[in-house]
Amino acid sequence: QVQLVESGGGSVQSGDSLRLACAASGRSFNNNSLAWFRQAPGKEREFVASHSWSGGNTRYANSVKGRFTISRDSAKTMLYLQMNSLKPEDTAVYFCASTIFALATSPRDYQYWGQGTQVTVSS
Repeated sequence: QVQLVESGGGSVQSGDSLRLACAASGRSFNNNSLAWFRQAPGKEREFVASHSWSGGNTRYANSVKGRFTISRDSAKTMLYLQMNSLKPEDTAVYFCASTIFALATSPRDYQYWGQGTQVTVSS
């Protein structure tokens, strides 16, 4: 079993920054990718960024490329999402997720999910 717990959400102004964190526990993640997804009210859950747990490969959605950075700590227990130059359209609940499929971008390919953390960006 895998446990994922997000933190770091909040309410900010347009142009501000936030850093989300995801604490991962429960099993070895050496063969898993971890990712951030987000879901705005009335919209489908969408891919934001993913990180291979070993090797350091990353992938980003075009909408966040150049503004968001996904990373993990050396102990391989934490995943982060540094979000800069935030825009109102970044407002959503952000989820951390784990998959056995390397750098997958579809939510259907993810087996474990955290409970989500709210990010609200006002103009």
